[in-house]
Amino acid sequence: MTTDKMLSEKSDGIGYLTFNNPERHNAVSLEMWDSVESILQDFVTDDDIRVIVITGAGGKAFVSGADISKFDTERGNREAVAHYNARVKHVYDFIASVPKPTIAMINGYCIGGGIALALCCDIRFCSEKSKFGLPAAKLGLGYPFYGLKRLVAAVGSGAACDITFSARILEAAEAIQKGVVQQVLPENELEDFVVNYAKTVAGNAPLTVKAMKFIISQIGKDESDRDMDMCGQLVDEAFASSDYIEGRKAFLEKRPPQFKGR
Repeated sequence: MTTDKMLSEKSDGIGYLTFNNPERHNAVSLEMWDSVESILQDFVTDDDIRVIVITGAGGKAFVSGADISKFDTERGNREAVAHYNARVKHVYDFIASVPKPTIAMINGYCIGGGIALALCCDIRFCSEKSKFGLPAAKLGLGYPFYGLKRLVAAVGSGAACDITFSARILEAAEAIQKGVVQQVLPENELEDFVVNYAKTVAGNAPLTVKAMKFIISQIGKDESDRDMDMCGQLVDEAFASSDYIEGRKAFLEKRPPQFKGR
């Protein structure tokens, strides 16, 4: 599915996915979630794309959660709520499992589902004006296990309780202190920083980055649920690649490596 509320762009090995509903602070409808999955699937299958950046249009918000104006049609009864939650969980899980690095570029409000979305990404950078919050307790909403699990993984149980029980707003300085984001930039420097960072990652060996992303994802799982065979296989594939040869040659020749992902 496609909608003008979601934008897609490819440049220099980077895939950009932009939530484009600025008049509603980039609140998200089911139609938009469907389009998110379609765009990301295209990025995943495109070998030229090595990094994915997710952001919001308009300069006021990253994502402000679900589009409340559509609650009557999309979440108006128990069956609709169950369908909505299942669909959103599917997309969140898909984002979290994308084999390529994902970066959330946050400029402005990152509220409710916006935090859930950002926490699905590997790395989060924000501007100094950004604000974060989970207002479920002020709206009477049920907040699902998978969303809270990612929050606890990022900030710890105590901070997660504080953020969710109080439903208060966190400024950017507190967000980085608690681990919600990895770096805070002046607004006029954010985009250039993220683009340059993404280009750096895109220039590194794709098979090595893929292996490290998968292994890091396994560390947070119960030992019985970890796929250690796949961890070993991905490491072996990196060592067996022509990129490994290129990396050594480039180091000895004191030049930037030209990795091909194979």
